[in-house]
Amino acid sequence: MALSKEVTYDYEIRSEYKHIQQRQKTAIIEDGTELSSAYHRRVYSIGESLEGIDDETTVKSLSSSLWTPAVSASWADFQTSQSLGL
Repeated sequence: MALSKEVTYDYEIRSEYKHIQQRQKTAIIEDGTELSSAYHRRVYSIGESLEGIDDETTVKSLSSSLWTPAVSASWADFQTSQSLGL
């Protein structure tokens, strides 16, 4: 009877601002059979620090290709409009 913990990630890109949703699955495996699993979701937005996060390399790679100057400017405009109550 060998127990192990397996952590995997999958990603979704949401909204026009290219928010990166990271879903982490933690599974407990016994002799090749999954006994239980749990999920945890995080959402990353433009301007958020990505240092030290889970699966940092993948998230940074996604952000560098998705968060273009145009998307970044659009996100900044949206945040400004929200702070002004527009």
